[in-house]
Parts: sequence; C-alpha cells; structure tokens
Amino acid sequence: MKIARIAGLTLLASLATGTASADEFGRVLSSTPIIQTVSVPQQVCAPQQVVTQAPKTGAGALIGAVAGGAIGNSVGRGTGRAVATGVGVIGGAVLGNQIEGGGQAQAQTVQQCSTQNVMENRVTGYNVIYEYAGKQYSGQMTGDPGQYVRLQIVLVGGTSGGPVNAPPPAVMSYPTR
Repeated sequence: MKIARIAGLTLLASLATGTASADEFGRVLSSTPIIQTVSVPQQVCAPQQVVTQAPKTGAGALIGAVAGGAIGNSVGRGTGRAVATGVGVIGGAVLGNQIEGGGQAQAQTVQQCSTQNVMENRVTGYNVIYEYAGKQYSGQMTGDPGQYVRLQIVLVGGTSGGPVNAPPPAVMSYPTR
C-alpha cells in the first residue's frame, strides 16, 4: 500500500514539474557501422643473429705474466734485474691476454623487439535508422542497437495532457536486448 502511494506521489510530482518521461521502443530498420582508421601501437619482435667474442678467463694474462717475469728475472743483475722482471711481468700479461683473446666468435640468436604504430580500421559507432509511430528517424549510437532501440520521450515545456500527436522522440539511449 505504501509503495503504491509513493509511486503515485512521484508520478504526480513529475507531472506537476513538467518533467514527465516515458520509455518507448522503435524498430531498427538499418544499422550501418561507422569505420575509422586509427593508429594503434603494437609490439613487433623478430629474431636477429648477433656475433659475440668468447669471454676471456684471464688465464692467458696470468700465464703470460708468470712467463714474462721469469724471463725478465733471468736478464741482468741488481736493480736492472728488478726492472727487467717488472717489464717481463707486464709484457707477458699483455701478450698472454691477446693470445687468449684470439678465441672463437659465437653466433647467438637474440629476440629484438620494438614498438611500431600500425593502422587499423575500427568501428567507432553506428548510423541507425529506426521507425517510431509510423515515421522514420535517424541518429548515431556508440553500440549496435540490435532489432529495437529504446527511446526516451521527454515532455519539454508546457504541461502534461497536451495534444495526442506528440513531437518525434527527443533522445535515443542504449538498446535493450
């Protein structure tokens, strides 16, 4: 009983303020997609061959330094021997490192990725032609309406109880399926 009374009062209040509205349905005659070309970022990956040198272990430099130091130590006497040993250590390390570094190159396959803009055709809306009360109307919608489009008839200005031949529907809204 209370619910019926509240609904009745709400209806009377909306009629008194001139904001009465009703939901109606129009039959969709055609729905044509609106297609636009848009730029879309897309990640593109491709395998690529990369050549790398084998990593050095340091063993060549170590062995070269020991051998160079031994050879330098066998040359000269006193301070000359110390200088020759130092030069032998450094020279042997450099030479041993280069001999080891002449190793084999390795080929590896690496995944290289980049972002590229790709052009795509996308549906951005629909041009809809529908029939309501024996007349045809058109409008645009963001989604496909299906067989019927829900219309909202809104009284604009004046009071309720106007002429029977109402103006065309003022607002199209999302479809109900």
